[in-house]
Amino acid sequence: MSRQTLRAPNPDWTDPECPVARTLDLVGDRWSLLVIRDAMDGTQSFTEFQRRTGIARNILTDRLRKLIAHGLLAQRTAPSGRRQEYVLTDAGRDLFPVVLTLRQWGERHAFAAGETHSVLVDQHGIPVPEIAPTSADGTPLGADTTRVQKTA
Repeated sequence: MSRQTLRAPNPDWTDPECPVARTLDLVGDRWSLLVIRDAMDGTQSFTEFQRRTGIARNILTDRLRKLIAHGLLAQRTAPSGRRQEYVLTDAGRDLFPVVLTLRQWGERHAFAAGETHSVLVDQHGIPVPEIAPTSADGTPLGADTTRVQKTA
């Protein structure tokens, strides 16, 4: 999928010039990101998405349609030919750093000390390192060292 996922302007954007607002308009509800998270974990069937998230069927149907319409998921016939399955597109896979950052924030701030939670590990079983944005010269970046600049 191309870098430009959306094909037409949407008159209902919350803040038309802000990439954060547009992204939240697309995936900002809790169910959409949980579907994306589960697709990243290998879930492909409607039934499995529903089981893993606990989402109501009508809401899951709506979120899957929205994620497909915006190019984050694709629908295809399962190898058995008996059902449809859902797979991440390139645009959907590009949300990995977003999901990872949310996960790492949650590990730091959403659990009490010693409370059990899951941890993301690499293919060798080693916990994924903390994401830390840096400038081109390697300097750590934060809200106090960056600013928004409008493009033409």
